[in-house]
Amino acid sequence: MTDRGGAVPDPDRIAERLPLLRRRGLVARGVRAFFDARGYLEVETPYAVPTPGEEVHLKVFRTERRHHDGTGEALFLHTSPEFAMKRIVAATGLPVFQLARVWRNEEGSALHACEFTMLEWYRPGAGLAALMDETESLLRAVLPPVVAWPGGPGNAGPLRVDGPFERLTMAEAFARHAGVDLLPTEGDVAALAAAAGCAPRDGETWEDLFFRLLMERVEPAIGRDRPTFLTHWPASQAALARRDPADPRTALRFELYAAGMELANAFEELTDPVEQRRRFVADRARRAALYGTPPGLDWPMDESLLAALAHLPPCAGIALGFDRLVMLAAGTRRLDDILWMG
Repeated sequence: MTDRGGAVPDPDRIAERLPLLRRRGLVARGVRAFFDARGYLEVETPYAVPTPGEEVHLKVFRTERRHHDGTGEALFLHTSPEFAMKRIVAATGLPVFQLARVWRNEEGSALHACEFTMLEWYRPGAGLAALMDETESLLRAVLPPVVAWPGGPGNAGPLRVDGPFERLTMAEAFARHAGVDLLPTEGDVAALAAAAGCAPRDGETWEDLFFRLLMERVEPAIGRDRPTFLTHWPASQAALARRDPADPRTALRFELYAAGMELANAFEELTDPVEQRRRFVADRARRAALYGTPPGLDWPMDESLLAALAHLPPCAGIALGFDRLVMLAAGTRRLDDILWMG
């Protein structure tokens, strides 16, 4: 039985999930109460947009808007509300949050869906450390102190959110768990492979090997008994983040890991429109080289975002997978268990 394909949902299946779905509603209310108490404004932005995002590896859904005069224009279901939310912050200077539906084509597993809910928020005046503090507070507000989590790869047992979360730079994580001095190797796949004691695969780039080592050696070792922030990514791996003034080899980015899952991705936001355009152009060239540009899947540069960046105050922003947060709250390892139509 497949709910997404238009089949009539199985009433028994919904009934057996109902306690978990009620927990989903409680977490959503808790999230809104948390941000309301901190003075955030909840916003809503369009889902069908001319420019869905610029992330190199994400696949998108295309649709078309028809006008009353018979003309039409291509639109895409966004992969994140980030571009629109930054425009709102630039226009208002206010902290904002959104529980948004987002779409990413060609995804599907126990932890992935093509359509899911993203909790995204932007806080003017915040840096990476302040955003980590706030993220810890949010998780403590909506999760039990000890998360009862089914055992599985990369998970040592119950996840505690009632104490300090671990904070590791990417360089520290690679040194500790992969035995690699990472930053001096950036861009040199042979140097990274030698440092890691492995052979590069045919056609493997430095970025490919970086992510292979991250997934095979680092991710299984972090976020097991307490959530872990993995911070200060190599500068090439954060297209929308500021470089760290103290070490320009790194970008002011973190990801949050908990119980074997990547839960969130965050930046100190880049506010330089010239630099952002340069990065977008480079990302487009790389996407075209890797995947080509299928007919109908070319979109214009988001000039409204680039114009707004000149007015964007210093801020930090984060995208957190709401469905995965609910999975932690409900103690289930399957995304379908906490979706009304799975």
